[in-house]
Amino acid sequence: MDQRKIYKTIESIAAQKFNTENEMLISVLNQIVEMEDIHVNGGRIWKFDRDTGDYILLYQTGDMEKINYDFRVNIKDYPQFEQIAKERTILGNETNQILREKGIFKYSASGVGSKIKFEDKLYYEYLLALNSENIDEDFQITISIIATALTSQLKQHRYSLRAINLRADLDKARELQKGILPEHEYRFHNYVIFGLSDPAEIVGGDFFDYLEIGGEGDLLGVALGDAASKGVSAAAEAMYISGALRMACSFEIKIAPLMKRMNTLVNKIFKDEKFASLFYGEFSSDKRGQFLYANAGHNPPMFVRENSNEIITLPSTGPVLGPSPSAKYTIDSINFGVNDVLLIYSDGVTDSMNAQSESYGEKRLGEFLLKNKHLSPKEITYGLFDELIKFSKNGEYSDDKTIVVAKRIK
Repeated sequence: MDQRKIYKTIESIAAQKFNTENEMLISVLNQIVEMEDIHVNGGRIWKFDRDTGDYILLYQTGDMEKINYDFRVNIKDYPQFEQIAKERTILGNETNQILREKGIFKYSASGVGSKIKFEDKLYYEYLLALNSENIDEDFQITISIIATALTSQLKQHRYSLRAINLRADLDKARELQKGILPEHEYRFHNYVIFGLSDPAEIVGGDFFDYLEIGGEGDLLGVALGDAASKGVSAAAEAMYISGALRMACSFEIKIAPLMKRMNTLVNKIFKDEKFASLFYGEFSSDKRGQFLYANAGHNPPMFVRENSNEIITLPSTGPVLGPSPSAKYTIDSINFGVNDVLLIYSDGVTDSMNAQSESYGEKRLGEFLLKNKHLSPKEITYGLFDELIKFSKNGEYSDDKTIVVAKRIK
């Protein structure tokens, strides 16, 4: 299960109606343990007691020896808890003798919810501890994604309880967001690029941009990002990332350091609940058609050559932005020939649902691209939106949809 699917799965579980936050957390943990793709065999939820500085066992499940429900661990015995407040997720060797007697020798712990200040230090209000046979760096990223999704849903639940009529403000926000998106069509040397974004709500978490790099007109950056979740908070994150990316590109930073810097910024500003996927690539005036790119956990764009029926995908070259502040990113490349087409899209495209709860999916998207690759980027983009509207008629699920199509024309 890829990172975005993990997030969406947890988000969909947590978005159900629950009477209390504890009920939501317990339900999510139970279903995590049952997911074969995540390889978790048990877990615990701990809740911070701000009066005593203890984490109290709230719930436990799975194939492991049970701990008494009045069991507590004090923050003074676990200085690692301060590290969780900074990095969200840690892996470690268990030192508590009682827990070791229960067969717990290695643990993973990730912060969930808001941060609480206690004796001038910050601690998460909940800890999610998952048991697995493979507690490694990949598992650390997985539990960070899960904790991020849970935190987001907790905050969404709390916001909804305090919600008031924000229609006027939302209208202003939508106009602001529309104002920062570029013109749909962009012509750059031998290329024509066309982009379009359609938010599921009044504002959305998707964005795309065309970024002129340097003053010589020889390099053009193209970005498509997708901030987790939907609505106002996702839109705020998207606008921040878009602005930061535009500022960073003005300094002509190489792609790999650029992605690392974006990851650091997202982690610093939105680390409590958010992450974003981002695809970024650079066209040049080079006649060989080289296109350099980095993919931070985004849906793999699809590339097709004029005289081929093979879809080439551009997979991730690093994790999503945010949860892992020390993540590394690499770059890759393709070469455009005349009439070759690149389709970049957000997951709202492939996740579109019809009335039978079938998703549009990557297979249909690839078939559409092969069938329409002879058309202009504008025609491909509008044609795909039309197909998605017809496909998802009467469907229950809707997410932000963004499409950018680039074609070399000479």
